[in-house]
Amino acid sequence: MTVYIHQLPGWPKFHWDQDAILAPLAAVRHHQGRLIGRMETLGFPLRAEAVLQSLTEEVIKSSEIEGETLDREQVRSSVARRLGMDIGALAPVDRHVEGVVEMMLDATQNYAASLTAERLCSWQAALFPTGRSGINRITVGAWRTDESGPMQVVSGPLGRERVHYQAPAAAKLPAEMDAFLAWFNAPGEIDPVLGAALAHLWFVTIHPFDDGNGRIARAIADMALARSERTGQRFYSMSAQIRVERNAYYQVLEATQKGDLDITPWITWFLGCLDRAFTAAEIVLEAVLRKARFWEAQAGTSLSDRQRGIVNRLLDGFVGKLTSSKYAKLAKCSQDTAGRDIQDLIARGILMKDEAGGRSTSYSLRLPQP
Repeated sequence: MTVYIHQLPGWPKFHWDQDAILAPLAAVRHHQGRLIGRMETLGFPLRAEAVLQSLTEEVIKSSEIEGETLDREQVRSSVARRLGMDIGALAPVDRHVEGVVEMMLDATQNYAASLTAERLCSWQAALFPTGRSGINRITVGAWRTDESGPMQVVSGPLGRERVHYQAPAAAKLPAEMDAFLAWFNAPGEIDPVLGAALAHLWFVTIHPFDDGNGRIARAIADMALARSERTGQRFYSMSAQIRVERNAYYQVLEATQKGDLDITPWITWFLGCLDRAFTAAEIVLEAVLRKARFWEAQAGTSLSDRQRGIVNRLLDGFVGKLTSSKYAKLAKCSQDTAGRDIQDLIARGILMKDEAGGRSTSYSLRLPQP
């Protein structure tokens, strides 16, 4: 019979090999400080753009880890509106996307506020505004019950499921969550980055909700990381890196939850993943700077709102090739208007025709050289 970490004597008194994590923690802290320092040298508009991109990525990728795909433009519009940023015409946003964004922004922007049961329940309710997860009705805004059996994380086809983890019984949740929240809100005795790793593991092991536990655990980790940086400005996305490493994430999490109270492997993996998230953020920064250089080169160029919107879509990493039909759909204009806009952008040296012609005619940005 499998024994889970929360069933061990001494739970939740975690421990780890301090010598083993000393070097990776120092490296992460150095990388973190260097990234934040570099971001702080940017002007406000560029810094705001980097924050918008990072938060958009965080919301999208945290949901993708759970197998849910959110519309990027809706997420970006919701984040921009809540941050008071002007990004032109905003896409209409459905209430589910609004709920995910609301949770993430509350965790990162209000990082200094106490984490309470009420706050956590409001986050979970925001994730499931219809009271359903898929077609299944779930308990929303309250701790789970065991009415339909123990809370298990399973995979595989019906009848041949594999149980990866079984959470504590529902009757234990009040005491379990009281202990977790008291620790999280107490003055830190460990490095705040280590606290983020511990908070993520501890919360997702308690698994207090019917659904949404993974996304909330990652939001709590982001909240702890914001506390470590003393700023609500997010310049990187931990969830985006976890999404890249999803298999390793689930493997180390399962091994830890089936192991003992020595969580050195989990902390080591978390620190490595966070460091790689910082490296990925450097790429985001380069994209923001490239966009700024582009518009500096176009200073004085008069473009329509349609043209400016499409060019920004391309600068933000448009997926696929831009054709006249895609332009018309994105800009909500006729095919003829799209054709005229494109020819005007080519004449101004902003777009160029790709080599393939005929029906597959597509266009790319002509970017200024660094």
